[in-house]
Amino acid sequence: MTDTTKKDAPHAHGATAGADSRYLMVALAMLLGFMVIEVIVAIISGSLVLLSDAGHMLTDAAAIAGSLLAIRLAARPTSANWTFGFKRAEILSAAVNGITLVVISAIVAIEAIRRLIDPPPVQGGPVLFVALLGVAVNLVAVWVLAKANRTSLNVEGSFQHILTDLYGFIATVIAGLVILLTGFNRADAIASLVVVGLMLYAAWGLLRDSGRILLEGTPENVDLAMIRGHLLEPAHVLDVHDLHAWTVTSDLPALSAHVILTDECFHDGHAPRVLDELQACLVGHFDVEHSTFQLEPATHLAHERGADHS
Repeated sequence: MTDTTKKDAPHAHGATAGADSRYLMVALAMLLGFMVIEVIVAIISGSLVLLSDAGHMLTDAAAIAGSLLAIRLAARPTSANWTFGFKRAEILSAAVNGITLVVISAIVAIEAIRRLIDPPPVQGGPVLFVALLGVAVNLVAVWVLAKANRTSLNVEGSFQHILTDLYGFIATVIAGLVILLTGFNRADAIASLVVVGLMLYAAWGLLRDSGRILLEGTPENVDLAMIRGHLLEPAHVLDVHDLHAWTVTSDLPALSAHVILTDECFHDGHAPRVLDELQACLVGHFDVEHSTFQLEPATHLAHERGADHS
């Protein structure tokens, strides 16, 4: 029986971590500066939608700060206690981003419903002015983060925060116009509920994807049946069982399997060549660079307790 592991190859997300950090810091500075202006105008005008946008921007800023921290942690080297380093810090950051979106949307939804029932006076002019400024700021922030490596779920979490803010400001522009032209103050609360819907949609995507990775589910783009079929193709491979695929962090899929070979492979030194074929297959066809194969003779299966024959 042979247990052998292919070492990690460098991945793209590690190479762009420095650039991602710079993009995130630029977006963070822009959001913090605008958030101060928005809070002041929201208090003066009595606008809930501006205050909710400011609250969302605060979570945006916290999300970006968390993403920056996660990038620093993910770059730390591996150790005996942390054999993959802190690469999953990025996934934890994405999950926290999703949770904060859910929490802030619940708070805003409760206040918006209260204001739908009993709408307070809202000054449409300041709301419209700040919303237009917010659209401009968020457009630039979205443009900046769009240049980052969005295959990283961590960066994607920050991007989704800012993108929902952009949509929210567009809804606020419409609400400000409605209030100015018709005096319909409930437009402010309705726009807030639109923002809530957008936040919940983004939160669902982040929590679904981060949860799949944290629970070590099979990656969505991985077909285990197809992989098993490819692994059975090399000569001398009799069967494949205990086949598992998961994601360590963004852009780092991993796979392990027990592979049964003909007995002569363990006597004529052919097993290493079969291993090379298996790993080349995974890299070439499925872009899986971190794989672990346990090579076994057919007689070994009888000694494995609880073996998964999938």
